[in-house]
Amino acid sequence: MDPYLTNCLVIAGLSLYFEDGHDDLDDFGFDDYGTECDGIRITAFLDAGQDNLTPLGRLEKYAFSENVFNRQIVARGLLDVLREFSDNENDFISVMETVARMSEDGEPTVRAELMEQIPNIAMFLHESRPNFPAAFSRYLVPIVVRYLTDPNNQVRKTSQAALLVLLEQGLISKADMETKVCPVLLDLTEPSSDDDYKIEAVAIMCKVVTMLSKDTVEHLLLPRFCELCSDARLFQVRKVCAANFGEFCSIVGQEATEKLLMPKFFDLCSDSLWGIRKACAECFMMVSNSTSPEVRRSKLSPLFISLISDQSRWVRQAAFQSLGRFISTFANPSTTGLHFREDERTITHTPPNQDGRATPSPEHVSTADSEELHNFDNSHTLVPEEMHGSFTHTNSSDSPTATNNAKNTKEAEQTDENFNSFHYWRSPLPDISGELEMLSCQKMEEVKEEKREEEEPTENCNDSKSNHGKQATSDQIQKVLDCLQPHMDDPDVQAQVQVLSAALKAAQLDSPTDDSPTEPQPELQPELQTENGADSPSAESESLEVQSEIECKRINLRFQNVIPQQLLDQYLSMTDPARAQTVDTEIAKHCAFSLPGVALTLGRQNWHCLKDTYETLATDVQWKVRRTLAFSIHELAVILGDQLTAADLVPIFNGFLKDLDEVRIGVLKHLYDFLKLLHADKRREYLYQLQEFMVTDNSRNWRFRYELAEQLILIIELYSHYDVYDYLREIALTLCSDKVSEVRWISYKLVVEILQKLYACGADDLGLNFINELTVRFCHCPKWVGRQAFAFICQAVVEEDCMPMEQFSQHLLPSLLSLSSDPVANVRVLVAKALRQSVFILHQEKVQETVMALQSDKDRDVRFFASLDPNKGLIDTAPLI
Repeated sequence: MDPYLTNCLVIAGLSLYFEDGHDDLDDFGFDDYGTECDGIRITAFLDAGQDNLTPLGRLEKYAFSENVFNRQIVARGLLDVLREFSDNENDFISVMETVARMSEDGEPTVRAELMEQIPNIAMFLHESRPNFPAAFSRYLVPIVVRYLTDPNNQVRKTSQAALLVLLEQGLISKADMETKVCPVLLDLTEPSSDDDYKIEAVAIMCKVVTMLSKDTVEHLLLPRFCELCSDARLFQVRKVCAANFGEFCSIVGQEATEKLLMPKFFDLCSDSLWGIRKACAECFMMVSNSTSPEVRRSKLSPLFISLISDQSRWVRQAAFQSLGRFISTFANPSTTGLHFREDERTITHTPPNQDGRATPSPEHVSTADSEELHNFDNSHTLVPEEMHGSFTHTNSSDSPTATNNAKNTKEAEQTDENFNSFHYWRSPLPDISGELEMLSCQKMEEVKEEKREEEEPTENCNDSKSNHGKQATSDQIQKVLDCLQPHMDDPDVQAQVQVLSAALKAAQLDSPTDDSPTEPQPELQPELQTENGADSPSAESESLEVQSEIECKRINLRFQNVIPQQLLDQYLSMTDPARAQTVDTEIAKHCAFSLPGVALTLGRQNWHCLKDTYETLATDVQWKVRRTLAFSIHELAVILGDQLTAADLVPIFNGFLKDLDEVRIGVLKHLYDFLKLLHADKRREYLYQLQEFMVTDNSRNWRFRYELAEQLILIIELYSHYDVYDYLREIALTLCSDKVSEVRWISYKLVVEILQKLYACGADDLGLNFINELTVRFCHCPKWVGRQAFAFICQAVVEEDCMPMEQFSQHLLPSLLSLSSDPVANVRVLVAKALRQSVFILHQEKVQETVMALQSDKDRDVRFFASLDPNKGLIDTAPLI
C-alpha cells in the first residue's frame, strides 16, 4: 500500500480499519482515508479495484457499508459523485435513488453530513440539469422536510440552515413551500407540539417569512403567528414572535397589520417579561411603516410613550434607540418638501447654480423615499437601501419647473407589488407658518402690555390697546382655523386644529367684558424687591420680559404639527445628562445618529425645534457623539438648505475642523459634499484651511492624508483655476512626497487632475509653470521613486487627455525619454509601460527608437512591458512600485 495512505490510516485510527470485515481492505476503500488526508480524491472508491464491480455498484457498496466512516465519506462526497454520473440519465436516477435511501440512515452523523451537501447539490442540479425542478422536488425536498422533525438536534439544525439557504437561492418552488414545508411548520407549532420542536419551528417560520410571497404568508402562516403571539405557556415563543413582528407586518401589508396584528402587538408591548417588551421596542419602526398615519399617530405614539417610560431600564434603552427611527416614519411631503415621482429611479446630481452654489434647487434635487432616508449605514450617513422610487424637493406643488418635468417624463414604471401607499405624496397642507409666527409675537406683546397695565393701572388707553390686541389674536386664530377646515380628514390637521382651538378659547376667556371686575394686582416676588425692601419695577419688567421671550420660544416649539409633541419632547430630552445615568450612557450618540432623519421628518421650517439640541450634541464631551454628527453634517445641510446651513451648520462645521482626528475624518470624508452646498464666497474661505488637514494627531495616520487627496480630486471643480494653482497645488505636491506609497500614488492622480483643470480653463501659462515644477521635482529627483512617479504622471496625462499633445511632446516627452536609461530598473519599467501603452500613439521617431531600445533591455520586466501589445488592456504594475 502507498506509504502516504498508510500514514493517513494510522492517523485516522486503526480501529476503523478492522471494524468492517465485509469490505475488501486491499482496495481503495474509505477505511484508508482519514480527515487529515485532504489531498486524496474523495471519490477514489469509484475507481476500478479488485471487486470487479461497476462504479455504481461500488457506490452502493460503500453507501450502505457497515462501517459508519464509509457512509459518512460517501455522504460528504455526493456532489462529486453526481458530477461523475450527471451525463447519463439512468445513472443520474440511480444516484438520486441512492441518496434518498441514504437519508434514512440510522446514524445521525451520516444524516447531518448528507444534509450539509443538499444546498450544494441543489445548486449543481439547477445549473446543469434541465429537469432540475422535478428531480429536486422529488428527491431532495422530502429529505429537508423530514429532517425538520428529526430526533437528533444536530440534524434538525442542519436541515433548518439548509432550508434557509435554499430559499435565499430561490431553489424551492412556491408549490413545495405551500404543500411540503409550511404544513410541517404548522404541525410543529401546534399547541400540543413538543416544546423544543415548537420553539425551533417558530424561529424558522419567522426567518422564512421574508422569503415567501405575501399570499403564502397571509393565508398559511399569519393565522398561526397570531396564535403564537399569545402563547401563554412558552415565553420563548412570544419573544421570537416579538423579535420578528416587524417582518410579518412588512410582508402582509397595512390592512392585515391593522386588523390582525395590531391587537397582538399591544399585548406583546405590555407583556410581563421585559425581554419581550424590549423586542417590541426594537421593531417599532417596521411596525409603524406598515400602518396608516392615523393609526401611527393615535395608537402607536401612546404605545411607544409607554415603552419609553417602562420600568425596565433595558426596555427604555431600546425605546430611546428606536425613537429617532420611529419619528422618521411620520415624514410626509407637506413637511419634508419631498414629493413622489414615479418616473425617477435614481438620485440625480445637481450642477452648480448661476450664483456659484451647488445647493440642490427645489426643482432638481431628488432623494430616496422617506422610509429609506432614515436608515443609516455604519459610517453614520443616510443611505438608501432599495429604491422603490424617489421624491423631489419642492417648495410649491405647482412650480413651473415641476410641471414641465412632469410633462416631459416617460411613462411611470410598474411599482413594486409590496409598495406602501405611505410613501406616496399628497396635496401639501396650507402654509400657516407666517400666521403662527405672528401669533407668537402677538402673544409676547400681550405679556408686555399686561405688565404696562400693572405699572400704569389708571391709563384707560392701555386697556383699550390690550383688548384690541386680544381681539386681533382671536380673529387671527379663527382665520387660521377657517383655512384648515377643508383638510380636516388629515390627522396632522386635526392635531393642529386642536391646538389652535384651545388657543382661541383661551384668548376668548382672556378678553374682559365692559362690566368685568378688575383683577387684583399680583404681589411682587421677594427676588423682585430691592435690598432695602423697596419694590423695583424695572427689575420686575426685565424679568417678565425674559419670561415672555422664553414663553414665546416654547409656543413656537409647540406649534410644530408633524409629530406628536410627546415624541419630540422625549427626543429632545436625550441630551439631558440625567438620561445617561438612568437609561444609557451612549444615549447622546443615538440621538446624534438619528438626528438627520428627525430633521428630515420635521422639515426645515421646524429646524428651530432641533437647533439647540444639535448645538448641544456638537459640543458633547464624548468624541463619538461629535464624530457621529461630523459624518452626517453634509446630509443635514441638504435637508436644511443653503441659508440655514450658512447660519447654523457652518460654525459647527468649523469647530469639527479643529477637533480630534476621529471627528475630523467624518468631515473630511464628505468635505466635497459639504463645500458644494455653500455659496462661492463662503466656500472660498475654506481654501485657507485645507492646509490644516495635513497636520494630524498621529503622523502614522496615513489614511487621513489619503482621504484628503481623494477629496481634493473632487474639490478641484468647485474652485477657479487660479485658486487651484495658488492653494491646492502646494498641498498636492506635499502629498506627493509622503512617506507612504499609497498616499503618494493617489496624489499623483491629484496632480494630473490639477494639470487638466489648468489647461481646460485656458491657463496654459500656469500649466507650463506647473509642468516645469513637476519636471524639477520628479524627473530630476535624486530618489528613484520620484523619477518613477514622473513616468506615471506622463502616462496619466496622455490617457486622460489633460493637455494638447503638441504641448506634451514639447514639454514632457523629452524628460520622459531621458529616463529610459535610468540606472534603476523599476523606473525603466514604468517608462516602457508609458511609452508602449500610451505615448506610442504619437508615432514619433524618437519614441519608437526608445521603445526598441527598451525591448533589448537587460531587465526581463522592462523587456516585457516594452514588448506589450498597445491594444491589450493595461497591466497593473503595483507590485513593481
